[in-house]
Amino acid sequence: MKTLISSICIIFLTVSINAQNKENTIDNASVTTIDNTIKTLYNVISGEIGKKRNWEQFKYLFHSEAKLIAAGKDSKRENKISYMKPDDYIKNSGKWLETNGFFEKEIHRTVNTFGTMAEVFSTYECFYNITDKKPFMRGINSIQLWHDGKRWWIINLYWTQETTSNPIPEAYLSKK
Repeated sequence: MKTLISSICIIFLTVSINAQNKENTIDNASVTTIDNTIKTLYNVISGEIGKKRNWEQFKYLFHSEAKLIAAGKDSKRENKISYMKPDDYIKNSGKWLETNGFFEKEIHRTVNTFGTMAEVFSTYECFYNITDKKPFMRGINSIQLWHDGKRWWIINLYWTQETTSNPIPEAYLSKK
């Protein structure tokens, strides 16, 4: 009987460890193309309330010297810019994303490349739930990438939200 209980515990522990490892698995294919890199960026931060994000995959997208740059207004309504490393973003936003639910969907993209560098303007809409019809926020991500000969790295992710005084230009909206 003790052997049976021990075996069941070992199986349960193995399944649990494998499930945890699967959540934090890094997908190497996520950085083979610009498209894969951008799609992975959106997918890794998106999820229902309570869903743990794969922060290891998130960090894997970024070069070690990368910056995440948020532009907007501060509490005094003055223009402000904040610089972060990927770990800072996780620390500042990770709990909020999981507590509130957050889905960021790309609705338009322009890509310019030259040699090993790329610049992507990616228009996004944000939802609390995947079934929401109306976004609670929209904006543009300006994503600079570099190819080192093996893979794409996000060098900078610079974004700002749409406001009534700063609407998204038609050129950066989807042509539905």
